[in-house]
Amino acid sequence: MSEPSNPHAAGPLAGLRVLDLSTMLAGPYGATLMGDLGADVIKIESHYGDESRHLGPLRGDQRGPYLSLNRSKRDLVLDLQQPDAQEIFARIAATADVLVTNVREPALTRLGINYEQVKAHKPDIIWIRVTGFGPDGPYAGRPCIDFLAQGYTGVLTLNGDPAGPAVRTGFPAVDVMTSLLVSNAALAALRVRDKTGAGQRIEVSLLDATMHAQASSIGTYLATGDKPVRTGNRSLYFAPSGVYPTRDGRQVVITTPGEKFFPHICRALGTDWDTDERFHDIAARLKNQDELDRVMAERTCQFDREELVERLIAADVLTAPINEVEDVVKDPQILHNKMLVPVQHPELGEFTVTGVPIRFYGTPASVKKHPPMLGEHTREILAEVGYAEADIEAMMAKGLVADRAEMLRLKAARRAKK
Repeated sequence: MSEPSNPHAAGPLAGLRVLDLSTMLAGPYGATLMGDLGADVIKIESHYGDESRHLGPLRGDQRGPYLSLNRSKRDLVLDLQQPDAQEIFARIAATADVLVTNVREPALTRLGINYEQVKAHKPDIIWIRVTGFGPDGPYAGRPCIDFLAQGYTGVLTLNGDPAGPAVRTGFPAVDVMTSLLVSNAALAALRVRDKTGAGQRIEVSLLDATMHAQASSIGTYLATGDKPVRTGNRSLYFAPSGVYPTRDGRQVVITTPGEKFFPHICRALGTDWDTDERFHDIAARLKNQDELDRVMAERTCQFDREELVERLIAADVLTAPINEVEDVVKDPQILHNKMLVPVQHPELGEFTVTGVPIRFYGTPASVKKHPPMLGEHTREILAEVGYAEADIEAMMAKGLVADRAEMLRLKAARRAKK
């Protein structure tokens, strides 16, 4: 993919090196964003690789979840369980600015990558770890994923239909929010280091990220004592707000976070509901929400979806179509915002990944590289930190490191034994 012509096209983090020793989503995706912003991100993996390389649909011999989360990186295979490999890591770490991991203790220390160990190689390192619950406290050390964090923080209680069971979010919201905190923490620590010369240890947890996101629900309860309840697609505070059917069997979202929007709905749908005692203000509409939703559904069913959305938008109503995935990837605003961008993969050809969600006008960011194959840049990275080709071959022979060719050879050998 060609880079913009802007002389600052390398991005705002150009010149920084990030080591990604994390797996799955929250850590790796935080490192990915730093790569999109111009940092040289080196993903350091075991011979087994990131767990996301083994989950989900295949494209060629690569898995969809891995491909979707790990662009803008280079890849090095390094067996940190071997002491000699930890010496190699020390040389690489000495060149880094930020390290991201989600390894739990005692494995963290056994692999030689806890904060004090890495600080010995690079005194001003910014060391970021993602855990489920935090580095200490009653839950410290427990395994955790997005789903569990949603349970602990009440997200599951609030999500889903009021008459149905608790439902997790349909995408890994906790992991994605945590990934943004990872990159945000790195940027804040880099600013401190620029002023003081000191790096630092940073801990980010799924639990804390989800609590931070619960300000409007848990925070309101703490402030007022009013317990939040599951509302499905409705709002606790205003009406109408929900999903409404259309004549062609599709659906739209219509919501009214403010009194001024309801008359707009009425004019767009050709009704005078705003003069009806049952619906004339927010309090009345909340009291009569079932009836309001019924009459609105009757009216929205008189239009095909596209016609209805156009009418509502023209009337300045807050509305959206409920898009299927195949609609999302064709959405004109998403395409205009470059939130779907092509990457060229050396083995898989061109495919599309999500884009960079921050628009820099002075130092543009972009997807820099395809998601790397396991060990794809091992030789390149080792050469950069001073290892000769003979040294690299010796490391390979000992199983300390592996490149793409070696990983394919090992894979073929495993298959031959079956």
